[in-house]
Parts: sequence; structure tokens; C-alpha cells
Amino acid sequence: MINLPNLKAYKTTFLNQGITYPLPIVPFNKPGLLHQLPAPPADKHGWPWTDQVDTALYDKNLQWPKITIVTPSYNQGIFIEQTIRAVLLQNYPNLEYIIMDGSSTDETVAIIEKYKPWLSYQQSKKDKGQGNAINQGFSLASGVYYAWINSDDYYLKNTFLKVIDRFRHIKSGFIYGYALDFDHSTQLFRKLNPVLPFLDYFIRIPSLAQPSCFWSADIHQPIWEELHCSLDYELWLRMVKGNRRSLIKDPLSVATVHPDAKTSDPAMKIRWQRDHELICDTGAHGAVMDWNQRFFLNRVRIKLYQWLKLI
Repeated sequence: MINLPNLKAYKTTFLNQGITYPLPIVPFNKPGLLHQLPAPPADKHGWPWTDQVDTALYDKNLQWPKITIVTPSYNQGIFIEQTIRAVLLQNYPNLEYIIMDGSSTDETVAIIEKYKPWLSYQQSKKDKGQGNAINQGFSLASGVYYAWINSDDYYLKNTFLKVIDRFRHIKSGFIYGYALDFDHSTQLFRKLNPVLPFLDYFIRIPSLAQPSCFWSADIHQPIWEELHCSLDYELWLRMVKGNRRSLIKDPLSVATVHPDAKTSDPAMKIRWQRDHELICDTGAHGAVMDWNQRFFLNRVRIKLYQWLKLI
């Protein structure tokens, strides 16, 4: 059985603590934030360290819909500054940025504090895991469109512009794109693996790049907090199925591959298996009885798209 939390109850707790709702948006000005933010480390150059999105790209005659971005965080101090800067230096004119840290013990808290003037809300308190942190963040959200970016990943330049332009021109509740994998140990990008159109029939085959997904607040649902590794995959099963979606055939984000990442850490195998059992339980999404058929057809689909040069 899928037990989902009540986000209104989370929100009420915050309001009772004196949090003002809606939260303030990230400051916006014509020159951009690059020279207002803390100076980057001396050895960091390019995006998102010494480069920013040109604010002139945002038509001043348009009313840009509010985007809410949530970053869950715990002890990823070597990555989180890049994550924060890649959100802020989009220079999006109507941005709500929330960071929910689970009481990190490394340099994370000091980095978050350094960027506090440009954040809509931030806290560093013990939580009940990543899903709980994300749900708490979204309970405070007031945006028209949502996304979350983990503290070891980051957005690419012009991502918000591309995403909102697509939302504005296509009536879609869910936008997704490609992602690049960056190997932290080698300091090299891996080969891009394009995403195929996300069809309901193949929805149980994991394919979406979580940091490259954005959706309308109208279709948002809470994270299933019992899950530890597959929380994004399970959310798509509930939230995306049956809703119109659109693929941007460009990389929108970078996922950092490192030994402590859930997708890389061998110690996570047991938790991945536990998530699989919960998701496939008859009280949740159930088993895929024709899995072999779907898997085979998806492989054929990939080959066909490659042959037609569609990916």
C-alpha cells in the first residue's frame, strides 16, 4: 500500500513556526547575479562559476510563470555550491528556490549560509530521508511549475528558459529532457544517452533523467517516503501516466557519478531491492506480468529510433 504524506500538514507546521507564505522569490536584476554572488573558488571557471544566463533573453514584456526548485541535501559539500549556482545563475525572473538540508556535518551548511540572501528558504534540520526533505520543500512551494535537483547534480545553462518556453507553447503537464553524466573520478563527461519519448506502455522501464524533469503544479503528487532509491521512478508512475508530456531533445542537466551516489554505491543494492518489492507489491503498482514482452519491444523501439536517426 502506498502511504503518502499530507503536504498541507507539513505546510501548516511551517506556518506555525512563523514561516511567511508565499516565500520570497530569488532577487532579479538586469545585470544578473554573477557579480553579486560569493566569488567562486579560484580554480573554477565557466558555467556556473564565471558564466551566467543573459537576462536579456527573458522578454520583459512577458509575465514569466513562477518556477519552484527544491534541493534536498545531506553531506555533499563538495558538490552543492555548483548545484546552487547553476540554479541562481539561470537568472530566471520569477524563481522560488528552496534548500532542505538534513543537518549535514560537512561544509554544506556553511555553503548554504553563504548563499542565504539569494534563497527563498533554507533549513538544516534532521529529517526522515530524501523523500521527506523533498516533500517538506514542496509543501512550501507556490510556483506554477516544479522540479527538484539533488545536491550532487546541476542544471545546464539556459535550462529554465528552454523549459518554460516549451511549457508556454505546448499544453503539457510534464517536460523532460536529456542529461549528461559526469564522472567525478575521471573528471570527464560520459557519452550522452538520449531519452526516447516516454510512453505509458513502457512507463515501467526506467528511462527518465530525474534532474531533467519539470512539471506543472497542477499534477504534483507527494513522494512516497518509504522509498530510498526509486522515489523518482515511482513518482513518475503515479504523476506522469495519463498526462500529456513533451521531450526536449537537449541535455538540461548534469548528473554527477561518484562512489557515494545511490546509483553507484554497491551498499545500496539491498535498498534498491527493497524499493522494487514495495513498488511491485499488489497494494502498490503490482508486478509487470508481460515484462519480457515490453522489454523486447522497447529494445526494438530503440533500434528503430537509432536507424531513423531520431536519437
